[in-house]
This record gives sequence, structure tokens and C-alpha cells, in this order.
Amino acid sequence: MRLKISEAERRQAEQDIRSSEDIIIELLRNSRDAGAQNIYIALSKTDDLRSILILDDGAGIPSSHFEEIFEPRVTSKLDTSHMDKWGIHGRGMALYSISTHAISAKVACSTPEKGTSISIETSLKTLPEKTDQSTFPHFEVTHDGAYSMRGPKNILRVAAEFALEHRKDCNVYCGSHAEILATLYKHSMRVTTPAQRAFGTENDAPSIIYKAAFAADANQLASFASELGINLSARTCRRILDNEIDSLPSLLERIHDESMPRQKKSERRMDALLRDHRSIQLDNEDIELLSNAITDALSTIAEKHYMEPQIKPEIKVGSGKISITIPVQLQH
Repeated sequence: MRLKISEAERRQAEQDIRSSEDIIIELLRNSRDAGAQNIYIALSKTDDLRSILILDDGAGIPSSHFEEIFEPRVTSKLDTSHMDKWGIHGRGMALYSISTHAISAKVACSTPEKGTSISIETSLKTLPEKTDQSTFPHFEVTHDGAYSMRGPKNILRVAAEFALEHRKDCNVYCGSHAEILATLYKHSMRVTTPAQRAFGTENDAPSIIYKAAFAADANQLASFASELGINLSARTCRRILDNEIDSLPSLLERIHDESMPRQKKSERRMDALLRDHRSIQLDNEDIELLSNAITDALSTIAEKHYMEPQIKPEIKVGSGKISITIPVQLQH
């Protein structure tokens, strides 16, 4: 018997998503494929309802596609179907599979090239998850000296496994809505300048998830958070602005600090594995922008020091640093 396409898709969705943990992995893979460098998972649970909110600073989604992306075989990425640790991905089925199991699945907020926030709500009666959701995974050293991750296969563990697998590509953060907003606030202050915050608007934020730096007060922070799908009271937002709620370390940092067994210095072979090896990557447009800014700055002092005003700096990008060499040419 040949199945109709719709029935085949339904059966595939049944196989792809069997738990809350499966939803987390699919959403993380989706953000990774969108080029996100930072991914935030905000979790909450009320009785038998599980709420999952995933925010990233990736490529974003046009508003015209907000509903379409939850249809089967809809994807903005052509010819990118690939196999990873968790199976085949990139077929345009992940969000469809999630939506078929969810009470609600929607794009809370997204802007092309400025990130995305996706909100999922499920019933634990129909889509289960591990009973123990509080235990963070830990590593054990096996008899042959290898490292093995242990602990319940809960949301924290699958997210930590993903963070470890993609440690060169992105950072992953996981916590409550208040913890995630506190983390976004801290990070938004880091990626914006005092001048931007003083004279700009939230539209100057490099990503929609980093608008928090532009909040003038707790009410505005609550408003920005609500746009992303994070619903918190102004009182809680006031506590975030007053630094009374701590921001989160990345899951990779937690693995390093909390779950690695204590070792002698000579035996710390895992440190190199867990260290963030990502190098800074600047495209030609970024390099040109930086070069022009340096040239403009030099031109203001060139005359004073009898230097040629149009100096072209040499910019090299390496692991964890940007090297700038400024050749000096004196006027004749």
C-alpha cells in the first residue's frame, strides 16, 4: 500500500518527536543552521504544561513566513539537508514535527539578519519528558581513560551535549525566563556601546534579542521581553536592572566548572576539548569598516606628527585576537 504524502509526513513527525528533549534538539539544530552564535533556552512548567522558548542571534525569518515555517518541507535553506549526531536535518520537517505535537507553536518575534524567538507549549500528558529535570550531567572517567557523560537524559543533558558538540560554533544558555532575560540584559550591554544606548533606539541593537540594553526602566524592559515571548512582571525586571538576578554561564562553562571530575594538572586532557576554540571571523565588509575607522582616527593626528594622512592599516584576524599594523609614512 502506498501512503499519501500527508500520512507519510504525519508518521515521520511521530518518529521525530517523542519527548520535550527531542523538541529541544530540533530547535537547537534549527538555530545552528541559521548561523546563530548565541542560543538561549527559556523554560517553564506549570502543572502538566511545558513551555519552551528558544531565542537566537541567527539569520532571522521574514514576517511573511512566520506561519509557513511550521508546514512540512518548508525551509529557507536550499540543498542543506545533512546528517549530524542526531540524524538527518535540513529537510524542512523539524518545526512541522514539533507543531504536530504542540498545543501551540509560533514565532514570537523575528527580523531578517537580526535573530529569532520561537515559542512552544506542550502537554506533558501527551508528550512526556524525563521526570528529573534539575540534575546537570557529569563526566566519569572510564577504565580506558576516556570521558563519558552521565546523568538522566533530560533537557539540560541534551542541551549540554549539543553545546559540547558545537563548542566551536555557538554558545548555549539554558534557564528560567528571569535567568534568561538577566543573561540577555548582560549580553546586550556588552554588544552595544554607551553612545548607542545614550543616543540610539532599540532598533540599533545588533539583534532583536539584545534590545534590553535600551530599556529606560523596568516597564520598558518588561515590554521588550514580552515582544520576545518572555512574560515577566515589572518588579522582576526591576530586580534584573538592579543586578539582583544573576546571569547564566554558558552550558559549556557549566560543564567545565561543575561536571568534570577533579584531576591532577598532568591529567587535564579534557581542558583542551572544552576550551572555546572559535576564532574571530570578520568578512571583508567588517574589515573595511574597521580599516576606515582607523584611517579616520589617524587622520586627526597625522598633521601634528607630519605623517601622510591616508594610511592603510593592515588587519589580520587570528584565534582570539585582531592584529592591526599601522605603517608610518612621514611627509616630505
